[in-house]
Amino acid sequence: MIKNQNQFTRRTFIKKAGLTTSLFSLYPLSYSSIFSNSTDDKRIIVIGAGLAGLSCAYELDQAGFNVMLIEARSRPGGRVNTYRDPFSDNLYSEMGAEYVDSSDTYIQEYCKKFNLKILPAKQYDGVYVKGQTSSIEGLRSGRDLLPFKGTLEGKLFGQEVQYIQKWIDLVKLKGINSPEVQALDRISVEDILKEGGAPKDIIDLYTYANATEETAVPSKMSALYMILSNTRTSNFSENTVEGRILGGNDQLPKTLAQKLGTKIMYNRPLLRLDYNSNGIIATVKEKQRLVQIPAKKCVLAIPASILKNIEINPGFSEEKINCINNQQYGHAMKIAMQYRQRFWDNKNSIGQRVFTDTPLRRVYHFSIDQPGPRGILLSFTSGEDAIKLGKLDNKKRLNIAQNTCRNIWPEAPMFWEKGVVKYWNEDPWVKASYSFAGVGQKGFREILAKPEGPVFFAGEHTAIQRASMNGAIESGMRVTDELKRAESS
Repeated sequence: MIKNQNQFTRRTFIKKAGLTTSLFSLYPLSYSSIFSNSTDDKRIIVIGAGLAGLSCAYELDQAGFNVMLIEARSRPGGRVNTYRDPFSDNLYSEMGAEYVDSSDTYIQEYCKKFNLKILPAKQYDGVYVKGQTSSIEGLRSGRDLLPFKGTLEGKLFGQEVQYIQKWIDLVKLKGINSPEVQALDRISVEDILKEGGAPKDIIDLYTYANATEETAVPSKMSALYMILSNTRTSNFSENTVEGRILGGNDQLPKTLAQKLGTKIMYNRPLLRLDYNSNGIIATVKEKQRLVQIPAKKCVLAIPASILKNIEINPGFSEEKINCINNQQYGHAMKIAMQYRQRFWDNKNSIGQRVFTDTPLRRVYHFSIDQPGPRGILLSFTSGEDAIKLGKLDNKKRLNIAQNTCRNIWPEAPMFWEKGVVKYWNEDPWVKASYSFAGVGQKGFREILAKPEGPVFFAGEHTAIQRASMNGAIESGMRVTDELKRAESS
């Protein structure tokens, strides 16, 4: 975890950057020739080639800044991760960030600029809960009823609203900043639902519905943000219009990376950052040696789940360190299953996109834009179910996935071919899914986004539209504007 370090002077800056940690006894220390030129004093280093870092580096480069992008992985994109190789017939699957909706203006603009097409995704059409099957059409018409106590007819998501209406009205009456409203940050979604008289079934349903999208559990989610989301607009629902980039979401980060060319350096994880008012020195691991990269300013576009384990000298402010160390992240797992035939399209099928209370949570036909008899069912598991599956090996995870799909579509075993799993909490460069507003974390986002000296901060955890590709780009744009203002001041 990040801890505060003593302040140091410019005279000791270079010395302490190279001699105060055991890292330098493990690897040879050097300056690589690619980092040595006369423009070091104007260089801006961006750490992390996810969409936040890529968009920031790209926009800075377009504005004429001397930018360098450092990435720990061998690829761009971060949590945008399109799998292709494991599948047959040129099928692919989004194993990370997936959806683009109509409000995602930054992605929409980039796709238009780079001639990428956004394909609308199919909406939910089936429900499989408590071992019962029904259709979304049946729920809407009232022909089918959810087997959960306390629910209203005609919808799937949003059943919790009737139990929190008095707090929604309180926000509208007294405003967001009233003490009564702000106090909601100290209690969880589970607590406020219980206080509103919601039965256990409603809390369970919320867990499988909106909490799944947050990759969290109601007991850890801030009631304040849940109430505010219901006063501004409706939460995620079965009616949410979603899409993804035709041909794979990885086309966007790959295009941005191509535009940056040799300004991106892969396979160089950041181990340490030293800074003072005159600039920064980033220490990265390059093969089996440590390389120091000097620059005027730095952008940290990496998750707080990773940043908290990087040595920072001197430490950031107390409030920044607290937020970095304690920012809440969820658990998420995707399982892509290749089948020889697309049985989910059959006349008697429950549907192509199914909401469930099974360990898989969401199961849906992914390959709607890809021709051929073969197809991919993709599942999205989060929260406690992701944690439970995360404790198993991939063979057991795939067995559970196959058995679950058999329960939903009895003919599924006849067409099974293979599957692949991505559990993001196992990923060494994320160790989490994406951020969410935890209990007592009011103001975290603003603190995490605030610059400290020559160090700037991007990433979905710093964005207003957090937990999304658009939010990541939003943060990259914000930091670009901050750096432009700093340059002109």
